[in-house]
Amino acid sequence: MTAELDQPDEATESSRPQPRRGRARVWTVRIILMILAVIVLTPPAVAARVWWQARQDERPKSDAILVLGAAQYNGKPSPTLEWRLKHALALYKDGVAPNIVTVGSKAPGDNFTEAGTGKAWLEEQGIPASKLVAIPVGRNTLDSMVAAGKAFRQRDWKSAVIVTDPWHCLRSKTMAGDNDIKPACSPVRSGPSVQTRDTQFSYIMRETGGLLWYGTLGRIYGEQ
Repeated sequence: MTAELDQPDEATESSRPQPRRGRARVWTVRIILMILAVIVLTPPAVAARVWWQARQDERPKSDAILVLGAAQYNGKPSPTLEWRLKHALALYKDGVAPNIVTVGSKAPGDNFTEAGTGKAWLEEQGIPASKLVAIPVGRNTLDSMVAAGKAFRQRDWKSAVIVTDPWHCLRSKTMAGDNDIKPACSPVRSGPSVQTRDTQFSYIMRETGGLLWYGTLGRIYGEQ
């Protein structure tokens, strides 16, 4: 009798639930769903942040106004660059910052840099040369921000109001912050980049992609 009671019941053993395997499957499914949710929801969320930031106009008292580069034509600012310079000039006259920094190198074959062209234009408007800093570095935003960060640290400057197109504000602020600059952004409301809704939508999509790249791989491999 005792021997029979000690024998395991094979049918009973095989029918017992396997809680560990079941829980593992549940967590696997949950993780997969979470990953899919992140993939699906992140781009719209980033686009919304780009759109929201584009609608802000931040003008805190800062060490410098930082004008991001755009094309120049043989030493003459392109329409996009000229609108940025006009806006920087207005901020300077309003007392937002005592200095203006221009950034941007030149394309192959050019004789003038974006930074130098911007600085020359501002001098023509009466801004003292001692209040202007040209940083002729960068064919993209990240390279320019890295160079600007170095220049700010050399001068013991901490903060900047960035002047660029509305849709570019969030990415510019992110990159500036990563280079030891406390950023704000006062976007340009006139010019080629804000003319039509189609143009605005295109810029939002481009900036969303740029931010996603920078947030995942751009900090390692640079801006594309």
